[in-house]
Amino acid sequence: MWWRLLLIGGLCGWPASVAWSQVTGGAPAGAYSQAPAVAADPNAAAVAGNASAPASSPAAAVASSAGGAAGGGTGFSNASKMVELPNDAGQIWKEYDLAPYTSRVTDTVKPEQAVVDWILRETGTEVWFSQPLGILSATPNKLRVYHTPEMHEVVRDIYYRFVNSQAETQVLSLRMVTVDSPNWRALAYSMMTPVTVQSPGVEAWLLTKESAALLTANLSKRTDYREHNSPNVLIHNGQTHTLTRKRPKNYVRSANGQGLVALSPQLELGQIEEGYTLQVSPLMSLDGKTIDAVIKCEIDQVEKLVPITIDIPSTLGQMQRVQIQIPQLVSWRLHERFRWPADEVLLLSCGVVASPGAEASNPLGIPNLLKNNPLTNTTPGRADALLFIESKGKASQALLDAQRQPIDSAPNYRGRY
Repeated sequence: MWWRLLLIGGLCGWPASVAWSQVTGGAPAGAYSQAPAVAADPNAAAVAGNASAPASSPAAAVASSAGGAAGGGTGFSNASKMVELPNDAGQIWKEYDLAPYTSRVTDTVKPEQAVVDWILRETGTEVWFSQPLGILSATPNKLRVYHTPEMHEVVRDIYYRFVNSQAETQVLSLRMVTVDSPNWRALAYSMMTPVTVQSPGVEAWLLTKESAALLTANLSKRTDYREHNSPNVLIHNGQTHTLTRKRPKNYVRSANGQGLVALSPQLELGQIEEGYTLQVSPLMSLDGKTIDAVIKCEIDQVEKLVPITIDIPSTLGQMQRVQIQIPQLVSWRLHERFRWPADEVLLLSCGVVASPGAEASNPLGIPNLLKNNPLTNTTPGRADALLFIESKGKASQALLDAQRQPIDSAPNYRGRY
Protein backbone atom coordinates (compact mmCIF):
# COMPACT_ATOMS: atom_id res chain seq x y z
CA MET A 1 0.00 0.00 0.00
CA TRP A 2 1.04 3.64 -0.49
CA TRP A 3 1.69 4.29 3.19
CA ARG A 4 4.08 1.36 3.28
CA LEU A 5 6.01 2.80 0.35
CA LEU A 6 6.26 6.13 2.17
CA LEU A 7 7.44 4.42 5.34
CA ILE A 8 10.03 2.40 3.44
CA GLY A 9 11.16 5.50 1.57
CA GLY A 10 11.58 7.39 4.83
CA LEU A 11 13.57 4.57 6.42
CA CYS A 12 15.76 4.26 3.36
CA GLY A 13 16.49 7.96 3.25
CA TRP A 14 14.50 8.76 0.13
CA PRO A 15 13.57 12.47 -0.24
CA ALA A 16 9.97 12.97 0.72
CA SER A 17 9.29 14.77 -2.58
CA VAL A 18 10.55 11.79 -4.58
CA ALA A 19 8.50 9.34 -2.54
CA TRP A 20 5.34 11.41 -3.01
CA SER A 21 5.97 11.82 -6.75
CA GLN A 22 6.42 8.12 -7.24
CA VAL A 23 3.17 7.38 -5.49
CA THR A 24 1.03 10.04 -7.20
CA GLY A 25 2.62 9.77 -10.60
CA GLY A 26 3.50 13.50 -10.71
CA ALA A 27 6.85 15.26 -11.04
CA PRO A 28 9.06 15.86 -7.99
CA ALA A 29 8.01 18.97 -6.12
CA GLY A 30 11.51 20.37 -6.34
CA ALA A 31 11.85 19.94 -10.11
CA TYR A 32 10.76 23.50 -11.10
CA SER A 33 12.32 23.25 -14.56
CA GLN A 34 10.51 20.04 -15.43
CA ALA A 35 6.95 21.36 -15.40
CA PRO A 36 4.79 19.54 -17.94
CA ALA A 37 3.01 21.46 -20.68
CA VAL A 38 -0.39 20.87 -19.12
CA ALA A 39 0.65 23.09 -16.22
CA ALA A 40 0.09 26.16 -18.38
CA ASP A 41 -3.67 25.53 -18.37
CA PRO A 42 -5.15 28.71 -16.83
CA ASN A 43 -7.97 26.65 -15.34
CA ALA A 44 -5.45 24.91 -13.12
CA ALA A 45 -5.63 27.83 -10.72
CA ALA A 46 -9.05 26.64 -9.64
CA VAL A 47 -7.56 23.50 -8.04
CA ALA A 48 -5.57 25.30 -5.39
CA GLY A 49 -5.41 22.24 -3.17
CA ASN A 50 -4.07 19.84 -5.83
CA ALA A 51 -0.52 18.94 -4.86
CA SER A 52 0.26 17.67 -8.36
CA ALA A 53 0.10 21.20 -9.87
CA PRO A 54 3.72 22.09 -10.69
CA ALA A 55 5.05 25.14 -8.87
CA SER A 56 6.63 26.63 -11.99
CA SER A 57 3.33 27.66 -13.63
CA PRO A 58 1.21 30.67 -12.63
CA ALA A 59 -1.49 28.25 -11.55
CA ALA A 60 0.98 26.37 -9.39
CA ALA A 61 2.11 29.59 -7.78
CA VAL A 62 -1.46 30.33 -6.75
CA ALA A 63 -1.91 26.79 -5.52
CA SER A 64 1.36 26.89 -3.59
CA SER A 65 0.41 30.19 -2.01
CA ALA A 66 -3.03 28.99 -0.99
CA GLY A 67 -1.66 25.78 0.46
CA GLY A 68 1.25 27.51 2.14
CA ALA A 69 -0.93 30.15 3.74
CA ALA A 70 -3.24 27.51 5.15
CA GLY A 71 -0.35 25.51 6.57
CA GLY A 72 1.78 28.43 7.69
CA GLY A 73 4.02 28.25 4.62
CA THR A 74 5.91 30.98 2.83
CA GLY A 75 3.43 31.49 -0.04
CA PHE A 76 5.04 32.94 -3.21
CA SER A 77 8.60 33.05 -1.96
CA ASN A 78 9.63 29.91 -3.89
CA ALA A 79 7.09 30.08 -6.72
CA SER A 80 7.87 33.30 -8.62
CA LYS A 81 8.24 33.40 -12.38
CA MET A 82 8.61 36.06 -15.05
CA VAL A 83 5.59 36.09 -17.36
CA GLU A 84 5.52 37.67 -20.82
CA LEU A 85 2.59 39.96 -21.55
CA PRO A 86 0.47 38.84 -24.51
CA ASN A 87 0.96 40.93 -27.65
CA ASP A 88 -1.32 39.20 -30.10
CA ALA A 89 -2.48 42.62 -31.38
CA GLY A 90 1.03 44.04 -31.59
CA GLN A 91 0.93 45.78 -28.20
CA ILE A 92 4.06 47.61 -27.14
CA TRP A 93 5.26 49.01 -23.82
CA LYS A 94 6.16 52.70 -23.55
CA GLU A 95 6.97 55.05 -20.71
CA TYR A 96 6.33 58.81 -20.88
CA ASP A 97 8.08 61.36 -18.68
CA LEU A 98 5.53 63.33 -16.63
CA ALA A 99 8.01 65.33 -14.56
CA PRO A 100 7.88 68.42 -16.85
CA TYR A 101 4.16 68.69 -16.04
CA THR A 102 3.82 67.43 -12.46
CA SER A 103 6.73 69.59 -11.27
CA ARG A 104 4.68 72.69 -12.17
CA VAL A 105 1.52 71.56 -10.37
CA THR A 106 2.45 71.90 -6.72
CA ASP A 107 -0.94 72.71 -5.20
CA THR A 108 -2.75 69.54 -6.27
CA VAL A 109 -2.58 66.04 -4.80
CA LYS A 110 -1.73 63.45 -7.48
CA PRO A 111 -1.57 65.81 -10.48
CA GLU A 112 -0.76 62.83 -12.70
CA GLN A 113 -4.34 61.61 -12.26
CA ALA A 114 -5.50 64.37 -14.61
CA VAL A 115 -3.41 62.83 -17.41
CA VAL A 116 -5.06 59.45 -16.87
CA ASP A 117 -8.52 61.02 -16.74
CA TRP A 118 -8.06 62.84 -20.04
CA ILE A 119 -6.69 59.74 -21.75
CA LEU A 120 -9.76 57.81 -20.64
CA ARG A 121 -12.02 60.60 -21.88
CA GLU A 122 -10.37 60.46 -25.28
CA THR A 123 -10.14 56.67 -25.65
CA GLY A 124 -13.03 55.49 -23.52
CA THR A 125 -12.62 52.98 -20.71
CA GLU A 126 -13.65 49.88 -22.64
CA VAL A 127 -10.36 49.62 -24.57
CA TRP A 128 -8.42 49.18 -21.31
CA PHE A 129 -10.61 46.45 -19.83
CA SER A 130 -11.18 44.19 -22.83
CA GLN A 131 -9.23 42.57 -25.65
CA PRO A 132 -6.50 43.27 -26.57
CA LEU A 133 -4.77 43.55 -23.21
CA GLY A 134 -4.01 47.14 -22.22
CA ILE A 135 -2.26 48.72 -19.25
CA LEU A 136 -2.46 52.36 -18.18
CA SER A 137 -0.65 53.49 -15.04
CA ALA A 138 0.76 56.79 -13.82
CA THR A 139 3.11 57.98 -11.10
CA PRO A 140 4.27 61.55 -10.48
CA ASN A 141 7.22 60.91 -12.81
CA LYS A 142 6.12 58.26 -15.30
CA LEU A 143 3.15 57.36 -17.46
CA ARG A 144 3.31 53.68 -18.38
CA VAL A 145 1.22 52.40 -21.27
CA TYR A 146 0.92 48.97 -22.85
CA HIS A 147 -1.32 48.89 -25.91
CA THR A 148 -1.40 48.89 -29.69
CA PRO A 149 0.55 51.47 -31.74
CA GLU A 150 -2.72 53.13 -32.74
CA MET A 151 -3.67 53.63 -29.10
CA HIS A 152 -0.21 54.99 -28.35
CA GLU A 153 -0.79 57.73 -30.93
CA VAL A 154 -3.90 58.87 -29.03
CA VAL A 155 -2.06 58.70 -25.71
CA ARG A 156 0.90 60.61 -27.14
CA ASP A 157 -1.33 63.45 -28.39
CA ILE A 158 -2.86 63.89 -24.92
CA TYR A 159 0.56 63.59 -23.27
CA TYR A 160 2.07 66.36 -25.39
CA ARG A 161 -0.82 68.67 -24.54
CA PHE A 162 0.14 68.36 -20.87
CA VAL A 163 3.92 68.70 -21.09
CA ASN A 164 3.99 71.29 -23.88
CA SER A 165 4.98 74.84 -22.95
CA GLN A 166 1.44 75.93 -23.78
CA ALA A 167 0.26 73.81 -20.83
CA GLU A 168 1.24 76.21 -18.07
CA THR A 169 -1.31 77.74 -15.74
CA GLN A 170 -4.24 79.27 -17.61
CA VAL A 171 -6.52 82.13 -16.63
CA LEU A 172 -10.12 81.15 -17.21
CA SER A 173 -13.13 83.37 -16.76
CA LEU A 174 -16.07 81.45 -15.28
CA ARG A 175 -18.99 83.81 -14.89
CA MET A 176 -22.23 82.30 -13.59
CA VAL A 177 -25.18 84.68 -13.71
CA THR A 178 -28.95 84.32 -13.51
CA VAL A 179 -31.88 86.30 -14.87
CA ASP A 180 -35.46 85.60 -13.90
CA SER A 181 -36.76 85.71 -17.46
CA PRO A 182 -35.27 84.02 -20.55
CA ASN A 183 -36.40 86.90 -22.79
CA TRP A 184 -32.78 88.12 -23.10
CA ARG A 185 -32.52 85.82 -26.13
CA ALA A 186 -34.68 88.17 -28.20
CA LEU A 187 -31.90 90.75 -28.54
CA ALA A 188 -28.88 88.43 -28.29
CA TYR A 189 -29.82 85.65 -30.69
CA SER A 190 -28.33 87.29 -33.77
CA MET A 191 -24.86 87.50 -32.25
CA MET A 192 -24.69 83.86 -31.09
CA THR A 193 -23.74 80.68 -32.98
CA PRO A 194 -25.53 77.57 -31.63
CA VAL A 195 -23.54 74.53 -30.48
CA THR A 196 -24.85 70.96 -30.34
CA VAL A 197 -25.56 69.77 -26.79
CA GLN A 198 -26.50 66.28 -25.64
CA SER A 199 -27.92 67.14 -22.21
CA PRO A 200 -31.69 67.75 -22.34
CA GLY A 201 -32.80 71.29 -21.62
CA VAL A 202 -29.31 72.76 -22.08
CA GLU A 203 -28.41 75.21 -24.83
CA ALA A 204 -24.93 76.38 -25.86
CA TRP A 205 -23.64 79.14 -28.12
CA LEU A 206 -20.35 80.62 -29.24
CA LEU A 207 -19.78 84.38 -29.19
CA THR A 208 -16.89 86.59 -30.09
CA LYS A 209 -15.28 88.20 -27.08
CA GLU A 210 -16.65 91.57 -28.13
CA SER A 211 -20.20 90.22 -28.40
CA ALA A 212 -19.89 88.47 -25.05
CA ALA A 213 -18.77 91.71 -23.38
CA LEU A 214 -21.71 93.56 -24.94
CA LEU A 215 -24.19 90.88 -23.85
CA THR A 216 -22.83 90.86 -20.29
CA ALA A 217 -23.09 94.64 -20.10
CA ASN A 218 -26.71 94.57 -21.27
CA LEU A 219 -27.65 91.80 -18.84
CA SER A 220 -26.08 93.60 -15.89
CA LYS A 221 -28.50 96.50 -16.43
CA ARG A 222 -31.50 94.28 -15.75
CA THR A 223 -33.09 94.39 -12.31
CA ASP A 224 -33.30 90.58 -12.21
CA TYR A 225 -29.58 90.13 -12.99
CA ARG A 226 -27.46 88.37 -10.36
CA GLU A 227 -23.83 87.27 -10.46
CA HIS A 228 -22.91 84.28 -8.32
CA ASN A 229 -19.12 84.00 -8.36
CA SER A 230 -15.87 85.85 -8.94
CA PRO A 231 -15.17 85.54 -12.65
CA ASN A 232 -11.43 84.81 -13.05
CA VAL A 233 -9.73 81.65 -11.78
CA LEU A 234 -6.27 80.14 -12.25
CA ILE A 235 -6.35 76.54 -13.49
CA HIS A 236 -3.43 74.28 -14.31
CA ASN A 237 -3.92 72.83 -17.76
CA GLY A 238 -5.92 69.60 -17.56
CA GLN A 239 -6.68 69.91 -13.85
CA THR A 240 -10.16 70.26 -12.38
CA HIS A 241 -11.29 73.42 -10.64
CA THR A 242 -14.33 73.36 -8.37
CA LEU A 243 -16.56 76.26 -7.37
CA THR A 244 -19.01 75.52 -4.57
CA ARG A 245 -21.65 77.80 -3.13
CA LYS A 246 -23.90 75.97 -0.69
CA ARG A 247 -25.78 76.75 2.47
CA PRO A 248 -27.49 74.43 4.97
CA LYS A 249 -31.25 74.42 5.33
CA ASN A 250 -32.68 72.83 8.47
CA TYR A 251 -36.10 71.25 8.83
CA VAL A 252 -38.05 69.04 11.24
CA ARG A 253 -37.59 65.55 9.84
CA SER A 254 -39.34 63.46 12.48
CA ALA A 255 -40.51 63.40 16.08
CA ASN A 256 -41.06 60.95 18.91
CA GLY A 257 -42.59 61.06 22.35
CA GLN A 258 -39.37 60.44 24.28
CA GLY A 259 -38.55 64.07 25.04
CA LEU A 260 -36.70 65.24 28.14
CA VAL A 261 -39.88 66.85 29.37
CA ALA A 262 -42.81 64.49 29.75
CA LEU A 263 -45.22 66.72 27.88
CA SER A 264 -42.88 67.73 25.04
CA PRO A 265 -41.99 65.46 22.11
CA GLN A 266 -38.43 65.13 20.87
CA LEU A 267 -37.94 66.66 17.44
CA GLU A 268 -35.43 65.18 15.03
CA LEU A 269 -33.89 67.79 12.75
CA GLY A 270 -32.60 67.19 9.25
CA GLN A 271 -30.34 69.29 7.05
CA ILE A 272 -30.09 69.73 3.29
CA GLU A 273 -27.25 71.50 1.50
CA GLU A 274 -28.74 73.70 -1.19
CA GLY A 275 -26.77 75.66 -3.73
CA TYR A 276 -24.52 74.71 -6.61
CA THR A 277 -21.24 72.97 -7.40
CA LEU A 278 -19.44 73.78 -10.65
CA GLN A 279 -16.47 71.74 -11.88
CA VAL A 280 -14.45 72.69 -14.95
CA SER A 281 -11.52 70.75 -16.40
CA PRO A 282 -9.95 72.55 -19.41
CA LEU A 283 -7.25 71.17 -21.69
CA MET A 284 -5.56 73.38 -24.27
CA SER A 285 -4.51 72.13 -27.70
CA LEU A 286 -0.83 72.01 -28.66
CA ASP A 287 -1.02 75.32 -30.52
CA GLY A 288 -3.17 76.95 -27.83
CA LYS A 289 -5.95 77.76 -30.30
CA THR A 290 -8.56 75.26 -29.08
CA ILE A 291 -10.00 74.45 -25.67
CA ASP A 292 -11.40 71.09 -24.60
CA ALA A 293 -13.36 71.31 -21.38
CA VAL A 294 -15.40 68.92 -19.29
CA ILE A 295 -18.08 70.83 -17.40
CA LYS A 296 -20.04 69.38 -14.51
CA CYS A 297 -22.68 71.41 -12.71
CA GLU A 298 -25.07 70.36 -9.94
CA ILE A 299 -27.80 72.58 -8.53
CA ASP A 300 -29.98 71.59 -5.57
CA GLN A 301 -32.71 73.72 -4.06
CA VAL A 302 -35.43 73.21 -1.48
CA GLU A 303 -38.48 74.47 -3.31
CA LYS A 304 -40.63 74.30 -0.20
CA LEU A 305 -41.11 72.40 3.04
CA VAL A 306 -44.47 70.63 3.09
CA PRO A 307 -45.93 70.62 6.64
CA ILE A 308 -47.47 67.38 7.89
CA THR A 309 -49.25 67.00 11.23
CA ILE A 310 -48.81 63.63 12.95
CA ASP A 311 -50.00 62.12 16.23
CA ILE A 312 -47.38 60.54 18.47
CA PRO A 313 -47.73 58.95 21.91
CA SER A 314 -46.14 60.80 24.83
CA THR A 315 -44.44 59.31 27.86
CA LEU A 316 -47.72 59.77 29.77
CA GLY A 317 -49.59 57.61 27.28
CA GLN A 318 -51.44 60.49 25.69
CA MET A 319 -51.40 61.39 22.00
CA GLN A 320 -49.77 64.63 20.91
CA ARG A 321 -50.01 66.45 17.62
CA VAL A 322 -46.68 67.46 16.13
CA GLN A 323 -45.87 69.08 12.81
CA ILE A 324 -43.00 67.70 10.74
CA GLN A 325 -41.72 68.90 7.37
CA ILE A 326 -41.21 67.04 4.10
CA PRO A 327 -38.71 68.77 1.75
CA GLN A 328 -39.74 69.26 -1.85
CA LEU A 329 -36.48 69.38 -3.82
CA VAL A 330 -35.60 70.75 -7.22
CA SER A 331 -32.34 69.51 -8.74
CA TRP A 332 -30.53 69.95 -12.03
CA ARG A 333 -27.45 68.20 -13.45
CA LEU A 334 -25.06 68.84 -16.34
CA HIS A 335 -22.03 66.75 -17.26
CA GLU A 336 -20.71 67.26 -20.78
CA ARG A 337 -17.58 67.88 -22.80
CA PHE A 338 -17.20 70.89 -25.11
CA ARG A 339 -14.58 71.99 -27.64
CA TRP A 340 -14.36 75.53 -29.00
CA PRO A 341 -11.82 78.09 -30.33
CA ALA A 342 -9.82 79.80 -27.59
CA ASP A 343 -10.52 83.25 -29.04
CA GLU A 344 -14.28 82.84 -28.56
CA VAL A 345 -16.57 82.61 -25.54
CA LEU A 346 -18.73 79.59 -24.73
CA LEU A 347 -22.15 80.44 -23.29
CA LEU A 348 -24.28 77.77 -21.63
CA SER A 349 -27.92 78.18 -20.68
CA CYS A 350 -29.47 75.66 -18.33
CA GLY A 351 -32.99 76.88 -18.96
CA VAL A 352 -35.29 78.10 -16.22
CA VAL A 353 -34.17 75.92 -13.32
CA ALA A 354 -33.60 76.16 -9.59
CA SER A 355 -31.63 79.29 -8.84
CA PRO A 356 -28.04 78.41 -7.87
CA GLY A 357 -27.71 81.31 -5.42
CA ALA A 358 -29.41 82.64 -2.35
CA GLU A 359 -32.94 83.97 -2.31
CA ALA A 360 -33.42 87.37 -3.87
CA SER A 361 -34.37 90.34 -1.74
CA ASN A 362 -35.66 93.81 -2.37
CA PRO A 363 -33.39 96.88 -2.46
CA LEU A 364 -33.74 97.32 1.33
CA GLY A 365 -32.18 93.91 1.93
CA ILE A 366 -35.42 92.34 3.19
CA PRO A 367 -36.19 88.85 1.79
CA ASN A 368 -39.09 88.63 -0.59
CA LEU A 369 -41.91 87.40 1.64
CA LEU A 370 -44.21 86.81 -1.34
CA LYS A 371 -42.03 83.95 -2.52
CA ASN A 372 -43.42 80.50 -1.72
CA ASN A 373 -46.77 82.05 -0.84
CA PRO A 374 -49.76 79.83 -1.71
CA LEU A 375 -51.97 82.93 -2.10
CA THR A 376 -49.79 84.34 -4.89
CA ASN A 377 -48.98 80.91 -6.37
CA THR A 378 -45.26 81.72 -6.61
CA THR A 379 -42.25 79.51 -6.02
CA PRO A 380 -38.77 80.50 -4.88
CA GLY A 381 -35.61 80.71 -6.92
CA ARG A 382 -36.59 80.09 -10.54
CA ALA A 383 -34.14 81.64 -12.98
CA ASP A 384 -32.37 81.19 -16.30
CA ALA A 385 -28.84 80.19 -15.26
CA LEU A 386 -26.11 81.34 -17.68
CA LEU A 387 -22.46 80.31 -17.64
CA PHE A 388 -19.87 82.31 -19.62
CA ILE A 389 -16.53 80.51 -20.14
CA GLU A 390 -13.67 82.49 -21.64
CA SER A 391 -9.93 81.83 -21.90
CA LYS A 392 -7.73 84.75 -20.86
CA GLY A 393 -4.48 83.03 -21.89
CA LYS A 394 -1.44 82.06 -19.85
CA ALA A 395 -1.15 83.35 -16.32
CA SER A 396 2.33 84.71 -17.09
CA GLN A 397 0.97 86.88 -19.90
CA ALA A 398 -2.47 87.87 -18.62
CA LEU A 399 -2.87 91.39 -17.30
CA LEU A 400 -4.44 90.69 -13.91
CA ASP A 401 -5.16 93.30 -11.27
CA ALA A 402 -2.87 93.08 -8.26
CA GLN A 403 -5.83 93.14 -5.91
CA ARG A 404 -7.94 90.59 -7.78
CA GLN A 405 -10.17 88.51 -5.53
CA PRO A 406 -8.86 85.04 -4.62
CA ILE A 407 -10.19 82.00 -6.43
CA ASP A 408 -12.32 80.70 -3.58
CA SER A 409 -13.51 84.04 -2.24
CA ALA A 410 -17.09 84.49 -1.13
CA PRO A 411 -19.59 85.56 -3.80
CA ASN A 412 -20.32 89.24 -4.14
CA TYR A 413 -24.01 89.79 -3.47
CA ARG A 414 -23.67 93.59 -3.69
CA GLY A 415 -25.07 94.17 -0.22
CA ARG A 416 -28.27 92.24 -0.84
CA TYR A 417 -27.74 89.80 2.06
